[in-house]
Amino acid sequence: MRFKPEAGHGANNGLGIARERLNRIKDQFPEISYGDLWTLAGVAAIQEAGGPTINWRAGRIDGQETDSPPEGRLPDASRPDGKHSRDIFYKMGFNDQEIVALLGAHAMGRCHPDRSGFDGPWTASPTVFTNTFYTELLGRKWVERKWSGPKQFEDKESKSLMMLPADMAMSTDKEFRKWVEVYAKDEKKFFEDFAKVTQKLFELGCNFDEKTKVYQFKPTNA
Repeated sequence: MRFKPEAGHGANNGLGIARERLNRIKDQFPEISYGDLWTLAGVAAIQEAGGPTINWRAGRIDGQETDSPPEGRLPDASRPDGKHSRDIFYKMGFNDQEIVALLGAHAMGRCHPDRSGFDGPWTASPTVFTNTFYTELLGRKWVERKWSGPKQFEDKESKSLMMLPADMAMSTDKEFRKWVEVYAKDEKKFFEDFAKVTQKLFELGCNFDEKTKVYQFKPTNA
């Protein structure tokens, strides 16, 4: 994502802000690859927000501009059907359970109209990593928001939380929903599965051997 056209893909809108922040660290430690730095930052952010400990290994080799993939390989938040999510994630080797586990990261952060076009947080505590994405998805009544932006949903009661069309597919698709229900009831199970699938995601395309050191970091607030 350092290069055009990938940096400008619609699904990457707003990520330039994060890249610039991490570039400051890269300037201090030029020996680390961008791939290692970005994945390490992801592991640290999840853990510092109260999420699970995720195994991490170093050794990613950065690509060049000529390696940029065509647009359309990332999830489209506006697609309300489970088929689209499967089309994207099955190609990367993920199953239904892993797709639902990854989406639990929506417990953190929010959407910004000047970036993705969507607006609002998924949960009332967007700086804390929990299983709240699932409990909110199942526990609230969601209605289409009436506004000038792209189609999205808001909770009927407070109108302060939002869900994307692709999020709603997690509750309407039978196979996805059963995992949403599991994670809504059992945060420990969600943390365990999320840690495994996030390591898998962060190591896609990497040829680590058995001797590659595995790191586990302690959060600073532990």
